[in-house]
Amino acid sequence: MIELLLGTLDLAKVRFARSPMEELRNSVYVLAGRRGADLHRPWITMARSRLADLDLTPLFTLLSLDHGFPGFLNPLTEPGETFADQLDRVRATDDAGVRCYFDEGWAPGEIPAVLRPLYDDPGRELGPFCDLLAAYWRAAIEPVWPRLCAVHDADLVHRSATLTGGGLARLFDDLHPRIEYAGDVLRVLLPHHDVRHTVNGVGVLLKPSAFIWPRLSVCDGHDQVSIGYPARGVGRLWEQEPVARAPLAELVGRSRAALLALLDLPRSTTELARHLGVTPATVSEHLAVLRLNHLVRSRRAGRVVLYERTARGAGLLHDDSVLP
Repeated sequence: MIELLLGTLDLAKVRFARSPMEELRNSVYVLAGRRGADLHRPWITMARSRLADLDLTPLFTLLSLDHGFPGFLNPLTEPGETFADQLDRVRATDDAGVRCYFDEGWAPGEIPAVLRPLYDDPGRELGPFCDLLAAYWRAAIEPVWPRLCAVHDADLVHRSATLTGGGLARLFDDLHPRIEYAGDVLRVLLPHHDVRHTVNGVGVLLKPSAFIWPRLSVCDGHDQVSIGYPARGVGRLWEQEPVARAPLAELVGRSRAALLALLDLPRSTTELARHLGVTPATVSEHLAVLRLNHLVRSRRAGRVVLYERTARGAGLLHDDSVLP
């Protein structure tokens, strides 16, 4: 069990952010067959093909321990950060920050040979290791990042509504079966852990992740305390996007029919524009018409407005009986 002792300031600083590095780290576990293989089979097939020319042995070995992960692969996370932002933080890790994971995870003399150079000379070897992370990101995560972000955004909309309707107690109760919240104590039930940590005013950052399912991750550092948890809707992550049928396209127009087909998960105007290859202004015009006819609805998630199909829109998309 990990017990996080929360003060009044910590409770006021419970917040959410997506972490590209969190998804990368968790995806390595999936690719190595240690979690979620059946759920993420379509992605595994794609990723293995695109990663065929990379030697991932150092990355797989670094993340081979069952009872923890390198703190330097869990950089400080702020809302809106990109993978490049977080990778810069990893590159800036000092020697002690790299070595502490090895010292805690392996007995003296048992550090795997493939990782020994990183331990012996982090200043020289961390750069090439970060280059490997960047190549992995470009090949395996970047192509599906918009889809992952759509799942994150849908989760955050749900969490915001839960927090508004039931406060922190309901939020934590709904977050994961291994999380318990009582008063000023947040308990995370994890094997191989026996930690009691006073948070000391930095709050708790909650990070939705697709590849972490069905597990949790906890980092109880002094600068940032974070919990990675499975995003809602991850079971639909790799479903094929519906294709608008010809009668529907003739009725509402091809662009609006394509928008309806894409809105199986909440998406922003910018993301929809990227999918369709048109400008955000054009998407906004089509969405306004669809919304006026109660085929889509919108919700605000922080600074972003997300759109999704209504039941009426889903019926129009899937039900032949409502079309001529």
